[in-house]
Amino acid sequence: MILYPAIDLKDGACVRLLKGDMDEATVFNTDPAAQARAFQNAGCQWLHLVDLNGAFAGVPVNAAAVSSILAAVDVPVQLGGGIRDMDTIEMWLDRGIRRVILGTVAVEDPDLVRAAARAFPGQIAVGLDARDGKVATRGWAEETELQVTDLARSFEDAGIAAIIYTDINRDGAMKGPNIPATAALADVVGIPVIASGGVSSLDDLIALRDCGAPLDGAISGRALYDGAIDLSAALRALAAD
Repeated sequence: MILYPAIDLKDGACVRLLKGDMDEATVFNTDPAAQARAFQNAGCQWLHLVDLNGAFAGVPVNAAAVSSILAAVDVPVQLGGGIRDMDTIEMWLDRGIRRVILGTVAVEDPDLVRAAARAFPGQIAVGLDARDGKVATRGWAEETELQVTDLARSFEDAGIAAIIYTDINRDGAMKGPNIPATAALADVVGIPVIASGGVSSLDDLIALRDCGAPLDGAISGRALYDGAIDLSAALRALAAD
């Protein structure tokens, strides 16, 4: 199981939100490139980036910070937030993003997701963010009546590389991931699932890995910044077992 350190970008800085609330942002590092290098030096295999401002604006906002990260590290990077048309997808892939995460457009324009997956095999992921099992869009500000499992199943034949499933109520709360919901999703779709939201300890990571469902990875943010999870130690533990 791959551990993805998260760098959430707001106004050019690395922050963590509490349950997706932009007014509840804690700044952890004002130098995103330095933070990315620190994660790489600790041994991570991937980085997970989110342009939080972009998720609300619908267009990239923290492009300078993302570019600085790409220039600073060699590990592959996946990026979500404000990516809602083919030109933006192609722009980020051309700049060196390895995998683009499409969230809002997965609900509002699923044909774009399918077209992008055909055009860029292995480089398109879908971000499914949910409160109480229902998908939220536009930076988690708008809730829909769509069930996560139904939307995930609709992309079974699209050729997407992964689903990033975030339980919004757990995100940044340090209360542990929603393992039953994440495992249930992974069990009903053939698409690799990456867990996000609430990972607060090494025990959480081990529990996700050992949940019995075929999880591809887990994302952690606040716990790495707070020191609740030592990244190097976590990577060694996951590799050893």
